[in-house]
Amino acid sequence: MLEDYQVIVLVVVCSIISGLFALYNAWVVKSIVLDDSYENLAANLKGKETVQAKEDGHPHVHFKVPEITQMISDGAKSFLAAEYRILLAFIGLFTIVILVLVGAGQNNNYIFGAFSAIAFIVGALTSIACGYIGMRIATIANGRCTIKAIEGIGPAFVVAYKAGCVMGFALVGLGLIILFITIMVFRTYFQDNAVDLYEAIAGYGLGGSSVALFGRVGGGIYTKAADVGSDLVGKVEKGIPEDDPRNAAVIADNVGDNVGDIAGMGADLFGSFAEASCAALVIASTSPNYVDSLSFMLYPLTLMSVGILVCLVTTFFATHIFVVKNAKRVEDTLKGQLAISTILATPCIFLITYYSFPLGDFQMAATTTTSIKIFGCAIAGLWTGLLIGFVTDYFTSNAHKPVKDVAQSCETGAATNIIYGLALGYKSDVIPIMALAVTICLSSSLAGPYGIAVAALGILSTMCIGLTIDAYGPISDNAGGIAEMAELGPEVRKLTDALDAAGNTTAAIGKGFAIASAALVSLALFSAFTTRVNINCPSVQPVNILEPFTFAGLLYGAMLPYWFSAMTMKSVGKAALAMVEEVREQFRSNPGIMDGTSRPDYKRCVAISTTASLKEMILPGLLVFLNPIIIGFVFGKSALSGLLAGNLVSGVQMAISSSNTGGAWDNAKKYIEEGHHGGKRSDPHKAAVIGDTVGDPLKDTSGPSLNILIKLTAILSLILSPFIRSYGGRYFGIDFIC
Repeated sequence: MLEDYQVIVLVVVCSIISGLFALYNAWVVKSIVLDDSYENLAANLKGKETVQAKEDGHPHVHFKVPEITQMISDGAKSFLAAEYRILLAFIGLFTIVILVLVGAGQNNNYIFGAFSAIAFIVGALTSIACGYIGMRIATIANGRCTIKAIEGIGPAFVVAYKAGCVMGFALVGLGLIILFITIMVFRTYFQDNAVDLYEAIAGYGLGGSSVALFGRVGGGIYTKAADVGSDLVGKVEKGIPEDDPRNAAVIADNVGDNVGDIAGMGADLFGSFAEASCAALVIASTSPNYVDSLSFMLYPLTLMSVGILVCLVTTFFATHIFVVKNAKRVEDTLKGQLAISTILATPCIFLITYYSFPLGDFQMAATTTTSIKIFGCAIAGLWTGLLIGFVTDYFTSNAHKPVKDVAQSCETGAATNIIYGLALGYKSDVIPIMALAVTICLSSSLAGPYGIAVAALGILSTMCIGLTIDAYGPISDNAGGIAEMAELGPEVRKLTDALDAAGNTTAAIGKGFAIASAALVSLALFSAFTTRVNINCPSVQPVNILEPFTFAGLLYGAMLPYWFSAMTMKSVGKAALAMVEEVREQFRSNPGIMDGTSRPDYKRCVAISTTASLKEMILPGLLVFLNPIIIGFVFGKSALSGLLAGNLVSGVQMAISSSNTGGAWDNAKKYIEEGHHGGKRSDPHKAAVIGDTVGDPLKDTSGPSLNILIKLTAILSLILSPFIRSYGGRYFGIDFIC
């Protein structure tokens, strides 16, 4: 087994390497000069004229790339500042709730409650930092990606990819080192009490996912309100192109890509990493013979450390070996990153697993296992993630038959487009769910609940690359919007559209990874919850589905994803309605906008999205936080166990279907815009725009938020397990107290 000092060195060094690599890529991106002179841009191409003024009635009011970039950056910073003010108030309030409830559950040991609350604060602030870093590099990179697109698709790809690397490596490195420091500091107080130590540390994961929930929901409502409003008035009613500067909602739309898909996704996957690590730590802490060994206990951290090194090597395949030279290579290069990182990670995970655990059989919680079996769990998760990634690509990329079928269905109208899209989403559930079922059975048989947590960590072990290719999508999408607004000509827009089409697929793959890891993380947290809530009741069966309150909780939990989705989708609809009315009003009251002689008031649309999203994210957040507390306290641990199981089973399938349906509709629209089935402004294109508009809240708001609903409900239940154990159902005579 590794010595303690070797574990410390490995985690610290890999975290530093990850941070330095992120800083290097940020420097490379920022060193690209945003030239505000179109003449200089053209001159840099040695006479190659790709910078063209539009001649089809587009605006005469010219925008420059730096000006647009600054407007997007200002809007993103303004929204996040307002959102984070609300989040800081929430963090302060919920810290008190954790302190009181957890302390009360531990026989009024409020010192223990204080440590859980501190871990919660640390996790929440780390998640905020991760989201902000992602947003900043995205707003720095989008205009520079546009500039490089003038030179060709290869240079533009590198900018978007390197900016994605900043988010991926900064997030993982920061999350890893802060979790490690938190554990080492808490150890000085808890000493030999590993069970309480790691149960308190679980607050770190709760903090991460709490911020992720509001980031995903608030950012998702923001971006889709602007996107839907922009599309319905601009493309459907006025027949103007996407990202046309005459559309008042276009800046808000581009801002939304950064605050929803970048900041929200960053916080989401940080939460997955934190929760998977915490679940494994809580389960492993019940192995008294090995809790003093850092190599044994901190295996989740050393696994992620090795993943950083693997992902760092993988990046060079995209930037130096399989260099992007044409549009067809973009998607293959990005998908290749997933395959290469998975292949390289396999032997590395074997080595770190072999040296982290004792030789021969040993007890992991109540299960007898070996290091080879734990390696099998990690590999099962790793390769399941890759499989789900490629299945997601098949169902959402316009290079494959399913999306082409959806595009063809647009020839008969919007109704058939929606029917085909929904069918595609439902069908896309089949293979991922089967793969997850096999992984769960295999991991549980090899190492019990700990094996399931390790399988989740296996999916997340290449998270640096997963985040990189996910962040790449919104950056290239913004680059296309900037190219349209700056009137850089059809050649540039064609290149950015090619980058964006691949980005839509990689974003869907990123959501697939997040959802798959959420399923395994939630199951591991569920196992930890049932263990902790019955810790003094060895004769009690943890979950009996035939018990009435458990089954009632199961039904109720299976309903929660529908309730949550209804709230978030209606919120998008309300915000989009306000946006549509604003854009229409500006066209009516200022005819110079359509003539191109005056500019729309972009700030009004940014303000509408900001106000609506911040207001509408409150109720879904309360739904998630209050349900485990109320159900656990009123109806007891059996009902809450059923709620967790039903929420997991229903939520995972809804999340996959929603994300893939929306992604397929989006790429079907782009496939038609490439010239198929009549091309832009044809009737099939109008039908495709409607499908894409319907799919927007599915793929960018409710779908990706569901995996946070699943994880957050599970980890909140685990954190409050002492309170549920002591008080759940007591005053209503439902659960017997041991």
